[in-house]
Amino acid sequence: MMKKILSTIMLLVGAWLPTAQAAEALPLIQNVNAYESMSLNGAWNYIVDVQEEGYYDYRMNPTRWGFFQNAKPQRPEDLIEYDFDKAPTMQIPGDWNTQDDRLFFYEGTVWFKKSFQAVPMTDYTTLLYFGAVNYDCHVYINTKHVGHHIGGFTPFNYDISDLLKEGENTIIVKVDNKRHAEDVPTQIFDWWNYGGITRDVKLVKVPKTYVEDYSLQLQKADAKAKTRQIDFSLKLNTAAAGHNVTVSIPELKLTQKGVTDAEGKVAASLKVAAKKLSLWSPATPKRYLVEITVDNSTIADSIGFRTIETRDKQILLNGQPIFLKGISIHNEKPNGGGRANSVDDAHTLLTWAKELGCNFVRLAHYPHHEEMVREAERMGILVWSEIPVYWTIAWNNTKTFENARQQLTDMISRDHNRANVIIWSIANETPHSAQRDNFLGRLAEYARTLDNTRLISMAMEVTGASNYVNRLNDNMNKYVDVVSFNQYIGWYRDVNDAPKMKWEIPYNKPVIISEFGGGAKYGYHGAKNQRWTEEFQENLYIENLAMIDKIEGLAGTTPWILKDFRSPRRVLNGIQDYYNRKGVVSDKGEKKKAFFVLKEWYDKK
Repeated sequence: MMKKILSTIMLLVGAWLPTAQAAEALPLIQNVNAYESMSLNGAWNYIVDVQEEGYYDYRMNPTRWGFFQNAKPQRPEDLIEYDFDKAPTMQIPGDWNTQDDRLFFYEGTVWFKKSFQAVPMTDYTTLLYFGAVNYDCHVYINTKHVGHHIGGFTPFNYDISDLLKEGENTIIVKVDNKRHAEDVPTQIFDWWNYGGITRDVKLVKVPKTYVEDYSLQLQKADAKAKTRQIDFSLKLNTAAAGHNVTVSIPELKLTQKGVTDAEGKVAASLKVAAKKLSLWSPATPKRYLVEITVDNSTIADSIGFRTIETRDKQILLNGQPIFLKGISIHNEKPNGGGRANSVDDAHTLLTWAKELGCNFVRLAHYPHHEEMVREAERMGILVWSEIPVYWTIAWNNTKTFENARQQLTDMISRDHNRANVIIWSIANETPHSAQRDNFLGRLAEYARTLDNTRLISMAMEVTGASNYVNRLNDNMNKYVDVVSFNQYIGWYRDVNDAPKMKWEIPYNKPVIISEFGGGAKYGYHGAKNQRWTEEFQENLYIENLAMIDKIEGLAGTTPWILKDFRSPRRVLNGIQDYYNRKGVVSDKGEKKKAFFVLKEWYDKK
């Protein structure tokens, strides 16, 4: 009897505990912008909760009186020590560091609240979609716990159809950006830990049975082939057979019909005369309107078709060798700091890259916002996309691996139909060990199961340096298609060593130098051996470019970095002022002398 009573009590407690039986996030919906949606962007009320009293009681147990209740006094004597409606507002999407001076360095919990009008629709499903929240968040609709998400740079969505009510509804989000050793990224990283709801929030109206994912990829073929094949696959959100599916590309006069199997999947091939198909490339970033119909519901996308592969030490785009004239970029606003999150942000950053002569960008060190990838595709810029497995990760922690794998899943799920994405990167500058090799090896193998049409790489470290010989020796060479590494001769080693250096890369694979460079403050001038001057950075680039020009198998570079970006590790007053100054463009958009050195080199490639 006592056991039964205790069980009943636990069930009752579980009904109000904030973590009780939260819904799991649904698999990410592909091409969310193809559906009718309502934006929840704009002004949100926020409460800074330094000791997380809105989530825990004074003994650190989840509290039934949490801020997620959005409680209001019902009697004059009622004690409620918070009020979202009296709290200040912040623009979402956005980071709290640049919107509230008190929160510039803050790492902790902030609660956000937004009220909105809704009409529940019994014939449709309503998804709540977040572009990204950094880093650990709990989501509540009308005081009910919807779900818990971890990871600061990838999208996620929940089915909230049953939680909506007629009229005013309330969404509350607890956001915590504290760093932990077992996180991805881990406790130490060289960029700003922008906290908040940093990308778009929207309610998405979808049919009860909708397209969860689809893929269109051009098969590789001989240059003389007269016919090309586009492989199409689709997966519904539910395992349901018998749904009619049509995919069409009107401009190519291609249409293919199919019927879903018991798993809710369908696959087909579309064949087109090679001479009729314009391939996507930086010179001609052609995209086609693609329409996908399931029963009576149609969605559309703009998709380019191209192939990417390697042959010995060459990278082949559409069967032809290409040199990747790149630059690394952080997902930070172009003029000053703050998390980038708009088409305008993307266009400005990518325009600077185009002015530099780039046909390629490394979007470091985490997935950037979707508009960045799509704008690059539209502008004809190839992309390296990366997850934040950065420096020293907790290699033996199972949950850390699951976190990294989920971020990899979400990155690939969102962008696998973007023609410009050619490299999935699984790590940056990770110290060698058997545990690390196992962790990253499994990630690489898993990435291929998700998408075998692109190249796999990672930014390695040169560990075999001896005097003036640098030898790349990394066990991960067998897992990657492209050997990429970071080197900082001229910054962490004397620039005068550059002409003497020899490079030994004992792998018959293409080579990308994923980072090189050094810092300079825009407008600070002096001798070329004077640290932090534009002349120092300019000379560093001159010497490095002459050196790397001699590397056998060099297939591209992505110098570090396009624009100065904020970092708490960069504390030198008057020079860094919490900015990493390695940009060839300043934090205010001013081009440094090194910009023009790199541009001249790229113009000759």
